Amino acid sequence: MSDDPTDATSSDGASPEGPSSDRAPANFGPGLPPAPASWPKRGSRRGVDLRLFQARHDLLENPRTGAELERLVLECPDWVNVVALTPGRELVVVTQYRFGIEAVTLEIPGGMVDPGEEHGVAARRELEEETGYTAESWRYLGSVEPNPAVQNNRLHTWLAEGARPTASQALDPGEDIAVGTLPLDEVGRAVRDGRVAHSLVLCALLHVLDLSDPALRGL
Repeated sequence: MSDDPTDATSSDGASPEGPSSDRAPANFGPGLPPAPASWPKRGSRRGVDLRLFQARHDLLENPRTGAELERLVLECPDWVNVVALTPGRELVVVTQYRFGIEAVTLEIPGGMVDPGEEHGVAARRELEEETGYTAESWRYLGSVEPNPAVQNNRLHTWLAEGARPTASQALDPGEDIAVGTLPLDEVGRAVRDGRVAHSLVLCALLHVLDLSDPALRGL
């Protein structure tokens, strides 16, 4: 895995932009049936601008039936999550009010990748802006598709080690974020008891649990 913040390639060499619509038929492994074919795109039109998302309506052909169907796609920027560990091996966490569920959530730092910005640079920026922390070393852990049914973006996860508070927060006008740290064994309890319930935060923590660092085993 690359430590270069400008490296937009995953550890297996795949582009973080995700698979293209003209990719070869998927092969998910031995013992599994052949994957369905991609749906040819016959047309596309722009929909409403939802600020965080740009709606797009694609006219697609179902290869099984030949029927043409319109499907909604939400175009949105890539996102980043940061699993930041202090020198004492505690996790940097944030709490903030989430409008969708109308409640305060316990999460890790993260946010959107700005236009023209590499996701590694965005991870460093978001950590410092949201928490005032910077880190000594960075490791790219990979990416997931937040909601491939309707969204076209990816979420990139970075591990930041040796994280320390070195600056003040630089919050946007629409943000109100509190910062703290949790011991790693407490993080495991917070996941199990539901205090950490954001699905993309759970995905990021699962990346960390796959590492061979003994301090992160057994959560």
